[in-house]
Amino acid sequence: MESVASRRRGRPPRSFEGRLDTRQALLRAGVEVLTEKGFTATGLDEILRRLGVPKGSFYHYFPSKEAFGMAVIDAYAIYFARKLDRALLDASRPPLTRIEAFVEDAARGMRRHGFRRGCLVGNLGQEMNTLPESFRARLLAVFEDWQSRLRTCLECARVDGSLAGDADCDALAEFFWIGWEGAVLRAKLEQDDAPLRRFADGFFRTLPWGQTGSPN
Repeated sequence: MESVASRRRGRPPRSFEGRLDTRQALLRAGVEVLTEKGFTATGLDEILRRLGVPKGSFYHYFPSKEAFGMAVIDAYAIYFARKLDRALLDASRPPLTRIEAFVEDAARGMRRHGFRRGCLVGNLGQEMNTLPESFRARLLAVFEDWQSRLRTCLECARVDGSLAGDADCDALAEFFWIGWEGAVLRAKLEQDDAPLRRFADGFFRTLPWGQTGSPN
């Protein structure tokens, strides 16, 4: 079994502009690059050159590229969960309007990055045949977490009457994320946020409306 000492070989942490230590900087760069290019097409040297970090510092934190990839997935999952919570837990908005707010925020983010970046988890899912098998369960767990967060929001809409009382919120949440990933891919291809809006419009039109809901 690999010892703690061997896993922690390499140089000690350095600071980046007084804000990020080496591990945090590597994860941030990993999220940025993998979101644009994917895992298979990204070499460690590219990320290290980007930060001016030697390989010794990399291996101080990550024993392999696979371990780094898993940590990047976790970092992205935390970041995206916070983004979802800001929209979906916003009690100042009706529940279904919170979903619209998430869509608008995602569209702004894609425009801001020139449609170079999509969804890191979705990107890696498309590469799964060439990725380490350990990634599969981690990616599925992230999707399930997002589905759970959206389901909670939809359940709030069911409680306030926006959705029908017999609405299957779990199925609706799963349907949203399956379609959303395709919309993000299409937006990258078209370099336009219109696919995100078309999907969101279609999603809302399929909802089982309650007494206080409206398809308009």
